[in-house]
Amino acid sequence: MLEAVPNVSEGRDPAAIEAIGRAFGSRARLLDVHADPDHHRSVFTLVGEEEDLVESLLQGTARALERVDLRRHDGVHPRVGAVDVVPLVPLRPEHMQLAKRAALALADRIGEELAVPVFLYGEVGAGRRPAFFRRGGLAELTRRLDQGEVETAAGRPQQVDPRSGAVLVGARPLLVAYNVDLATDDVAVAREIAAAVRESGGGMSGVQAIGLRLPGSGRVQVSMNVIDLARAPLHEVYVRVLGEAEGRRVKPVGGELVGLVPESVLAAARAAGVEVPGVDESRVLERLIQSA
Repeated sequence: MLEAVPNVSEGRDPAAIEAIGRAFGSRARLLDVHADPDHHRSVFTLVGEEEDLVESLLQGTARALERVDLRRHDGVHPRVGAVDVVPLVPLRPEHMQLAKRAALALADRIGEELAVPVFLYGEVGAGRRPAFFRRGGLAELTRRLDQGEVETAAGRPQQVDPRSGAVLVGARPLLVAYNVDLATDDVAVAREIAAAVRESGGGMSGVQAIGLRLPGSGRVQVSMNVIDLARAPLHEVYVRVLGEAEGRRVKPVGGELVGLVPESVLAAARAAGVEVPGVDESRVLERLIQSA
């Protein structure tokens, strides 16, 4: 069994999100849907056997391409596609080869059957991360493709439709997406904290972070991916963000888990005596798999 966490650039239309979710769950188990109107993005968590999961991901991608028009998209989250990223994730580290095989099979089918450009990342894309392709947005990605600076995987369409964009398909280990909202409208503060926390800024190993303004609430957010939970346990990341916020005299006003977490994340937080807002038994991946 593998996990997949497709991210779709639609977070405001409940009917569209429901229809896309049904398609993603056609042959896989849909465990969770996280929709965010400010990010204008929905994250779907699925599990299934390799062939069933690939088929469900193809069906969900096709439905999303029907329902999402990037030309009218205005969310704060960086993106280059109506279906922006589709990671295949092994539930056990020794199953990475299965995830890679499924990712390549899915990429082939999206390119051939849906005629959308596909870029590979992670374990099937020379270790590149989605940010490599999102830099500058879809217009910049289109220019880089036209200039030969980036290439789609062999056999994929070479033209980018501004309505659907591109799809980033990858294979990667488990990660945790987590956001912390701050009681200020100063996005510069969120960006400062993100820079202090993320690995590329000299912060915590295995942490990616950006600062965003949330128009709906009038607040700002530190939005993070914790890509190495061994080097950066989630509770330690949360404590670090709190410290950076306090140092700038800004109060955190809640944490938001995007998707699910491995049970080990909750166990480590409890052992350390740290309560991470938004993370409890109802958000544990293994428990939802068992109940499904």
